[in-house]
Amino acid sequence: MWHDSKLMNNTANALFALVLFILLMSGVWWLIQRPIFTLRVIRVEAANAAQLKHVNPLTIRNTALPKIRGNFFTANLDAVRQAFETVPWVRKASVQREWPNKLVVTLEEHTALGTWGEAGQLISVKGDVFTANLAEAEEDADLIELSGPDGSEKEVLAQYQEFKNWFAKISLEPESVNYSSRYAWSLKLNNGMQVQLGRVQDGTTLKSRVDKLMTVYPQLIASLQDSIESVDMRYPNGLALKSSHSNIGLKKQTKASGKT
Repeated sequence: MWHDSKLMNNTANALFALVLFILLMSGVWWLIQRPIFTLRVIRVEAANAAQLKHVNPLTIRNTALPKIRGNFFTANLDAVRQAFETVPWVRKASVQREWPNKLVVTLEEHTALGTWGEAGQLISVKGDVFTANLAEAEEDADLIELSGPDGSEKEVLAQYQEFKNWFAKISLEPESVNYSSRYAWSLKLNNGMQVQLGRVQDGTTLKSRVDKLMTVYPQLIASLQDSIESVDMRYPNGLALKSSHSNIGLKKQTKASGKT
């Protein structure tokens, strides 16, 4: 083998290339470790030219910055993004490098719509459930109450929007919407009235029951004023009514068998 000059030349060239590659990589590694590339600035800005209302420097310093490792070249941008998305109120983060020692982090905040379930969590206008300071959310708006099985957040939010549009015709709106573990819908309106709508039989079930309630609602208000506590719309041919007035007789007249 040692008498094969061509093989020896190829072997020597390969070894030389390997050594050159190692030296080159060592030089690159030495260069990117220079102090000039140490991260000195992390600029945080709001998405869509908005202003950050709830995310503040102290929260970022305590929550996100301790998780950031590396310098301008070696910092893992995905890990940085994840670190910022653990900050309360942050819905989404994106990260870019800015030469020679900066990171630019763009944040999108949650906009709270209401509370979710009984665990003290919040739900956003986009149907995201998140954990944040409830008092801060209450400073922004009157929170509604939404609840449902795990994974039903966006379905409940969409149905709340439907209810809001439907009841606007009689100048009412939902204060709370519940989707039970048995997949039955109920809500509370801003006049204090509880409405039981039951389970969905087909695509028109909820709408038809709400329409039936809105048809008779003016008569109920004229007769009972503000004494209606709850209405059960799960009966195919009528409704069941509970009023703070005792022995009003309307419940027997309107209640029908065959609740669903």
